Amino acid sequence: MAVNSPLPVAADLLPVAGIQLGYAEAGIKKPHRKDVLVMTLAPTATVAGVFTTNRFCAAPVQVSKAHLEGLHMSAGPIRALVINTGNANAGTGDAGLAAANATCAALAELLQCEASQILPFSTGVILEPLPVDRLVAGLPQAIANLKADSWYAAAEAIMTTDTQPKAASATVVINGQTVTLTGISKGAGMIKPNMATMLGYLALDAKVAQPVLDHLVKQAADKSFNCITIDGDTSTNDSFMLIATGASDVEVNEIDTPEYQLLAKAVIDLSQKLAHMIIRDGEGATKFMTITVEEGRDIDECRKIAYSIAHSPLVKTAFFASDPNLGRILAAIGYASVGDLDVSKLNLYLDDVWVAKNGGRNPEYREEDGQRVMKQSEITIRVKLARGDAEATVWTCDLSHDYVSINADYRS
Repeated sequence: MAVNSPLPVAADLLPVAGIQLGYAEAGIKKPHRKDVLVMTLAPTATVAGVFTTNRFCAAPVQVSKAHLEGLHMSAGPIRALVINTGNANAGTGDAGLAAANATCAALAELLQCEASQILPFSTGVILEPLPVDRLVAGLPQAIANLKADSWYAAAEAIMTTDTQPKAASATVVINGQTVTLTGISKGAGMIKPNMATMLGYLALDAKVAQPVLDHLVKQAADKSFNCITIDGDTSTNDSFMLIATGASDVEVNEIDTPEYQLLAKAVIDLSQKLAHMIIRDGEGATKFMTITVEEGRDIDECRKIAYSIAHSPLVKTAFFASDPNLGRILAAIGYASVGDLDVSKLNLYLDDVWVAKNGGRNPEYREEDGQRVMKQSEITIRVKLARGDAEATVWTCDLSHDYVSINADYRS
């Protein structure tokens, strides 16, 4: 059960005009489960994405990046996305690239478009050949299932070790007209910033110019999916796609406009919600932790310290045990590679409890107060550096026995 994250309600997920979703049970890894998803897009759609920084990036990541780059060379608009679970098609060399390209070609033939207008995505086990014949055989079923209101089924179709689907919707009024946004994400382990082991797809029905969407997807990822971490591992397949279908009359053609500001806030808020769902469903997670570093010299050093705390196995296991061994947090701050940090000015808070004052134990701190907070399922760690006005927030979870068990049995 994800930490304080109820199942999304299918009826609450809003159709986005200009996009349809269909799934198939192709038996890629296991029978009788949704494991192929096709999203078809209106010809008016613009698409932008950000991808993993892992140098061993998967074949579908390489192909998707190439097809998106083709947008700037008049290769035609993106018409569909195809996602499979059960196999990452990563670490598969030339054969993996051939499989990703074959998937695009097969779907393009069915949709009567060019293979370069298809974006492929995969998630699952690394270093195993993609059963492309099964994937391709499932495409007609996915197309037959295409519907505008299949967001819940779509979220189910991209799950791996997730315990529940992750999906949400929102609306925003721009110039008196309503823009609808709906998104799905997946991820539960191998989660680290830039990006997490995750897939995310967020669609909206406004008309958004390609350069504007390219800017917005990076801005949204930087404030959401690039601020989460579960275990410090950066995956080979991470992708976050932003799709503007152009089906409504709302147009956003410039960044420095009130329209962009309204749209950007809505996209970032929904992206954060989807990112939080990943952390709340972290493999074996029992606690959702917000780590905020304040009064830093710049955002980079605030993030370094926040990530150092969030990645520490000692910190994370202490929180799982509700053990207020909070010196582990100070240690993680100390090795965060901020060389000129003056720890004598540092203050540490656990929710409302002032733990460390001016670099040492707060004389008024009582361990029972720390334990009271650590027993909660939602916890905030605040670090004040007394160096400036910058701040940054990351989100993480604890590390439990179940994390080890889940990853020990992942391929079974």
